[in-house]
Amino acid sequence: MTESEDHSHDRLKQHFAQRVIHQARLVLEVWQRLQLAEWSETGLHELRDAVQVLQRYAERFEQTDHFLLAKDLDECLQQVGDNRGRLNSELIVQINQLLQRLSRTGLRHSDRLEHVVLPPLRKPLYLALQHPERAEQLVQRLEFFGMHSVVMDSANAFRSAMTERHPAAIVMDVDFSGPKAGLQLAQSIQEGREQKIPILFFSLEDTDTRTRLEAVRAGGREFFTGTLDASNLFERIEVLTHNVQYDPYKVLIIDDSRAQATQTERVLNSAGIITRTLTEPIEAMRHLADFQPDLIILDMYMPECNGPELAQVIRHNDRYVSVPIIYLSAEDDLDKQLDAMSEGGDDFLTKPIKPRHLIATVRNRAARARNLKARMVRDSLTGLYNHTHTLQLLEDARFLAQRDGHPLSFAMIDIDFFKKVNDTYGHPMGDRVIKSLALFLKQRLRKTDHIGRYGGEEFAVVMPGTDAVSAAKVLDEIRKRFAEIQFSAEPHDLSCTFSCGVAQLRADMDSKQLSQQADEALYIAKHSGRNQVSVFAQDDSSV
Repeated sequence: MTESEDHSHDRLKQHFAQRVIHQARLVLEVWQRLQLAEWSETGLHELRDAVQVLQRYAERFEQTDHFLLAKDLDECLQQVGDNRGRLNSELIVQINQLLQRLSRTGLRHSDRLEHVVLPPLRKPLYLALQHPERAEQLVQRLEFFGMHSVVMDSANAFRSAMTERHPAAIVMDVDFSGPKAGLQLAQSIQEGREQKIPILFFSLEDTDTRTRLEAVRAGGREFFTGTLDASNLFERIEVLTHNVQYDPYKVLIIDDSRAQATQTERVLNSAGIITRTLTEPIEAMRHLADFQPDLIILDMYMPECNGPELAQVIRHNDRYVSVPIIYLSAEDDLDKQLDAMSEGGDDFLTKPIKPRHLIATVRNRAARARNLKARMVRDSLTGLYNHTHTLQLLEDARFLAQRDGHPLSFAMIDIDFFKKVNDTYGHPMGDRVIKSLALFLKQRLRKTDHIGRYGGEEFAVVMPGTDAVSAAKVLDEIRKRFAEIQFSAEPHDLSCTFSCGVAQLRADMDSKQLSQQADEALYIAKHSGRNQVSVFAQDDSSV
């Protein structure tokens, strides 16, 4: 093959590679729209059409990961079609898992496309800063958090990029391409847009109120001065762009009538809500611990115990105090309905109920409950689980691992020489380091892993389905990459490291023993020179 033919071949491969990535993005966009409305037959057809196009593109371009994911998705959606457009909980779980894998899957190095530059699934961040060196440095630091950024060197380049692809957000120097020109440029690209692009303004010097007012009018959501810290910037962009994976609501249906429970299940499944049906109310507590629902739908009258009695039993457990309980019953006596709600219930729906009414009520109640729970169980600084909830998640994971015979690892992480960071650079810098490590862990660990702030500069990670050696390998790679982050500080930039201890659950072990072993492994890592991962061994040595 001549050099000219080789270049043409690369260009052709790049063209099709871009089509694969763009089609994968379209599939995800259709899926996300479905989460905000009922999973209608039209919407599911649109999703399947997009998946089939992705499958064709991926097969033609020999992108095995995308092809297999699209093939599995198409088979799931075919089952939905065979079921006359109705979903069940198993299909919902499968579809969500496949689409979440698709959102994390890009073209890999093994695809032998070293010369092909491909856009990621996630929209990029546009950087329009006065100083190119500062912008390039910021690009490198944001890459540590998995964020793709594009530097604009002129107003014309910025306008050209905007015509090709809209970004997730824009970081704009107020003086980009001239005094106050950045403000004017931002204003021009927002004109006529129904959904404004989040803009984060920056000024090297502090500014007056008038300039900040102009920034607000130009769509500015944040205003930074002096320095741009990558971790702070990333955190704000995550909040502004709502870049979180969709996690479907889970509803436990408790009704002694199998027919009624099945009807309720079908209605909720049609909206992409995962359900579990229980016709034996006496088994409720066991299923609550296993299923961890966002909401409970409870029949009023059942032979073994009535709904209000079961609601009180559920409320006796502190873990389920905030889980909404909705009664669904043919009881139309208002006084009896009010009495039932006074016994631990949150709402009362009377049969027969319109499907849209049921779906809307479940979604609204579940969303509020999730928000409330997040406030109760998460650390205010990092957004990670707090100490108490982390231990509860560890106990849940221990129960499931020993029941199912799966491995479970628990890791303790401690930032090295953290007191020195606080003493030398101040507590605000210490908070920045803690928040950065929290973001770093969230970016690089699996959705199924539970990350908690154990206290101060100490973190904990619950890793279901993972043996200690595999856990240590993952965490050691995170350790290496975290050490490369440079935090902007005076008189010179700062970098930090962490030490980590890992332990694996044994059959005869409880969660307290597991956490103690992880703590002992952390102690070994600290006293062996820090900046390393140590695995607890049964002979009290580290591997």
